[in-house]
Amino acid sequence: MYKTIRASVESDFEAVNREVVDQLYSNVPLVESIGHYIVEAGGKRMRPVLVLLSARACDIDNDAHVRLATVIEFIHTATLLHDDVVDMSTMRRGRPTANSQWNNPSSVLVGDFIYSRAFQLLVSLQNMRIMQIMADTTNRIAEGEVLQLINKHNVDVTEADYLRVIHNKTAILFEAAAQCGAILANSHQTVEHGLRDFGLHVGTAFQLIDDVLDYEGDSEKLGKNIGDDLAEGKPTLPLIYAMNNSDSNDAQLIRDSLKNGGLDSLDAIIGIVKRSGGLEYTRRLAEEQAEKARSCLGVLPDSRYRSALDTMAGFSIARTS
Repeated sequence: MYKTIRASVESDFEAVNREVVDQLYSNVPLVESIGHYIVEAGGKRMRPVLVLLSARACDIDNDAHVRLATVIEFIHTATLLHDDVVDMSTMRRGRPTANSQWNNPSSVLVGDFIYSRAFQLLVSLQNMRIMQIMADTTNRIAEGEVLQLINKHNVDVTEADYLRVIHNKTAILFEAAAQCGAILANSHQTVEHGLRDFGLHVGTAFQLIDDVLDYEGDSEKLGKNIGDDLAEGKPTLPLIYAMNNSDSNDAQLIRDSLKNGGLDSLDAIIGIVKRSGGLEYTRRLAEEQAEKARSCLGVLPDSRYRSALDTMAGFSIARTS
């Protein structure tokens, strides 16, 4: 399914890959080594593809969307480098994280370099409105990361608290990618806002499914360890739902595991989450978000790019990795 989505903008996507490699240049070898290491690990690159599809669906008549897609990918890459340090992760995209391959200080500082390179590229677009949106977006992402840190090991986190975190931490970059692609194409405000909302709903669905897969996915397909969220004491929606919809003994086991972190009770908690309906509930919310995303596409004329965006909404909930 995802190959079909990407195929609709294949030449643009290849141009983004070239731009990513070109813009990782540095006079400091360690910067290039870590930068290339994380970029070459692959990944779906849904966010830059969303920029390309949004701009093409709005009939852009230049190649500025390639540079914007590179900016979005660099911002996402920088957050991954920082996340892995904060979460003490050891595996990302099927291989050791940069911080475990080198060290935490190097990973953080190279993440800072990639962030700053993203804004250097952003300036070259000479679009103050996009600059404003991306500055606000990165600020909100940072807030989302802090909120998630505060919520770690907190058994009183509500569904509303969780949704606020995933909006700031994940969905908002999807939102900015789609909106800014439309702005680059000089689209009408109605189209711009429709695509902005599409990105928000797709990004939310994507993260909801990500949190489901942490309890029922395959570590080899996912490229990361199953149960990472539990080990880090993150109260994601499947756990929040299970705590509120299980008997007192099962709910207490989840609370104790969240407070203490680690994976000693992983198998038992996976069983509790499944019995409680937590995975089905989270999937249902993701499906609702995907349908909302699809409904936003009515602002666009029919085209293969609109069709690919519709397919992306479906992929956000159908994926297994």
